[in-house]
Amino acid sequence: MKKQAIFLFLSICLFITETTFSQEIAATDQDIQVTELFSKNDPIPVKLRYSNKVLRKETNDSTYIESEISYMTSDESWDTLAVKIRARGNYRRENCYFPPVKMKIKKSETAGTLFEGNKKLKLVLPCVLQNDYNDKVLKEYIAYKLYELVSPYHFKTRLLNIDFTDEKGQKVKNFIVKGFFIEDIDRVKDRCDGKQIKRSVHPLQQNDLCSVRNDFFQFMIGNTDYSLAYRHNEKLLFVDGNILPVPYDFDMSGLVDASYAVVSQVQGEVLSIEEVTQRLYRGFKRNPEVYQTVRKEFLNNKSKMLTIINDLESSFEDPKEFSKARRFINEFFEVIANDNTYRKEILGVARLK
Repeated sequence: MKKQAIFLFLSICLFITETTFSQEIAATDQDIQVTELFSKNDPIPVKLRYSNKVLRKETNDSTYIESEISYMTSDESWDTLAVKIRARGNYRRENCYFPPVKMKIKKSETAGTLFEGNKKLKLVLPCVLQNDYNDKVLKEYIAYKLYELVSPYHFKTRLLNIDFTDEKGQKVKNFIVKGFFIEDIDRVKDRCDGKQIKRSVHPLQQNDLCSVRNDFFQFMIGNTDYSLAYRHNEKLLFVDGNILPVPYDFDMSGLVDASYAVVSQVQGEVLSIEEVTQRLYRGFKRNPEVYQTVRKEFLNNKSKMLTIINDLESSFEDPKEFSKARRFINEFFEVIANDNTYRKEILGVARLK
């Protein structure tokens, strides 16, 4: 009888938590205010011109260089904005031909333009000069779009077709590449009416549902290059009494399968897999009902997720890269749809510490 009472109490607590958080999510969805830049999915043609060498050598977290961005407007004319840019990231900054970029734009420059409301942006570019570099960018972009279905607490992105001129002294080199913008975390927190947390918070002190959603997502894309405990490739928001993870940077995932990708060793922890295309669940043990709720959410969203991938098929330069991406995500759904593999690969390996 005592055990039944405890079980009933826990079930009621879980129901209250789920109901409250579901209501909070619904409210967030209703209050979303997305800037024009991130309100559509069609790619924006843009032109960039700067020196990759100068960007790497002469910028840091606080030092930017002057540049400009030209973009095609809705009436197919071109507009140009003055911007400040710097290289960002650790590995990619040191090892990529195109270092990823942090961009700042003055409010006075963006007024009345497509960029209005965005003072800071991240720009993701291809890394290494290989035949499939544009397809790798597309697959990382897909990861961001998939997470939009997983959680209302996410970064918005916008795909770009970039005409890039790399200045090399008196010589220049031109590239046609794909990239995408990522909105700034300040836009995310304002949209969700929350605050950013800049200290470490143990995963078990973070909202159960949102954390498990995040862990399922990372398992789905085959990513171990993250840590909720150490805020590695994760931002934390405080919204209505909940601490919520917001993931980013998925280039080391099995979905992307970049040539430079290695299995992450966050804080020196050696994992049991050798290739990024091998999945390893990294979430913590929680109430099984939370896991079951998230499992059902993913299964219910399967067709929508596959539609996101299918809609970008024509954008891939190599059909094999598209097929690999679709197959990789399908393999995840095969795992969670089967009770045995679900218990073995997720519930059975959930972490205690």
